[in-house]
Amino acid sequence: MTDEPVLAVRDLVVEYRTPAGPVRAVRGASFDLYEGESLALVGESGCGKTTLGLALLRLLPRLGSTPHGEVRYRRADGSTVDLLTMRKEQLRRFRWHEAAMVFQGAMNALNPVLRVQDQMYDTIRAHRSMSASAARKRCHEVLDMVRLEPRRVMPSYPHELSGGMRQRVLIAMALLLSPRVLVLDEPTTALDILTQRSIVDVLQELRRELGFAMVFVTHDLALAAELADRVATMYAGRIVELGDSRDVFAAPRHPYTAGLIRAVPPAVGEATEISSIPGGPPSLAALPPGCPFSVRCGLSAEVGDGDGPAGVCVQADPELTRTGERHEVACHYSDRVEFTREVVVDGV
Repeated sequence: MTDEPVLAVRDLVVEYRTPAGPVRAVRGASFDLYEGESLALVGESGCGKTTLGLALLRLLPRLGSTPHGEVRYRRADGSTVDLLTMRKEQLRRFRWHEAAMVFQGAMNALNPVLRVQDQMYDTIRAHRSMSASAARKRCHEVLDMVRLEPRRVMPSYPHELSGGMRQRVLIAMALLLSPRVLVLDEPTTALDILTQRSIVDVLQELRRELGFAMVFVTHDLALAAELADRVATMYAGRIVELGDSRDVFAAPRHPYTAGLIRAVPPAVGEATEISSIPGGPPSLAALPPGCPFSVRCGLSAEVGDGDGPAGVCVQADPELTRTGERHEVACHYSDRVEFTREVVVDGV
């Protein structure tokens, strides 16, 4: 890992046009991604994590836009470019060559009326000049990487493959042109536990072998703990905690992150009480004043007057500030966050 990030995101804002006016789905996201590093974006549905992932490669739907911010990519030669200012042809050359995305829902991402080999050949032809024999060889190589049998998979239509095989086909297609950055949106959603395990093993092996940097969106904290070097927790369109995965999961400094972890049953050890975060996420079209999490935050209520959130929590939305060497938190009372699990009586 070098000192310079391969991807530097600064104060990125993403808006969607709606009949009621623009709605900010991502509000000032900033982070660095280094070569060979894996970053997980976690949070509840609707927090903006998928939108952030799409914005990194400018794959937002037509109603989406990025009115502010930078997404700076550092090429292998050391030069940098802001992806948000790239022209269409530059962006087309950038995708697949430098960065690629694995979309959620392989059955929707793959063309159902084309064989896998046709879709892979089309990807190569659209982005690189390569002979038919070389293209065939490359397709075989990437399918082997994801533990698929090329002779079985290439002539197949997507519906003839299992869910796990389709997901691995998407990963193989993303790796066709050896990108340095890979963005994955919920790579194990809707897969059974054994297939999820296989996908995780494939991703870990490929990252060690190829050295690409990875951003992946997930609601599965166990997956984030296993695959990610760093974790970014998102809430109401903002990154509210960012740090090394060991630090975040062992000692979260934001009450929302702590609540997410408490809501996941431990895989080993004694039975513990599983708690939930009260209430639901706020509407991005009508955010409450101050910290959006304050209306659900037990810590804010505890330090307040007993009738509601603490005054500072409803007056100002806290900035993401550094609390350790590689740990940043957006919370007025991050130093008061306590993370413990209560053991259930009689092991029930």
